[in-house]
Amino acid sequence: MYEPIRTKSVHTPADDADFPHRTREEELDIQLAGHLAALLAVTDELGLGTAGDRIAEQVARLRGTPPTRHAGLSDAPAAALHRRAHALAGRALVVAASRADTAVAILSAERMDAHTAAMPTATAPDPTAPDPAAPPELVGAL
Repeated sequence: MYEPIRTKSVHTPADDADFPHRTREEELDIQLAGHLAALLAVTDELGLGTAGDRIAEQVARLRGTPPTRHAGLSDAPAAALHRRAHALAGRALVVAASRADTAVAILSAERMDAHTAAMPTATAPDPTAPDPAAPPELVGAL
């Protein structure tokens, strides 16, 4: 009733392929260096030189070469830059914890704390958010 498959499956492992394979640790190093480089760019845009130098040291350790640093300004408000830096530091922290890199994990946690402290505390309430004082709305109830 069915014709047998005559070609190799795309799910067959390519053990004899001639492309280079990277280990999980190498992939995590690449990913971590990318997150730190993005954090470095935002940190430099905020003008945080000392923090930027510490991040650049870790990027250089992971990549083997110092990162390229430039003053590309996006004209974003400082609050938005701090939120972006906080998110990037959080991603770096997750990858650093995954690869057991204590130095980067500590640095990322410190940067998260610093950017949290630098964010404005008073924000306007979201008009689309439900009122926490309102009773819960029952859906489908009569």
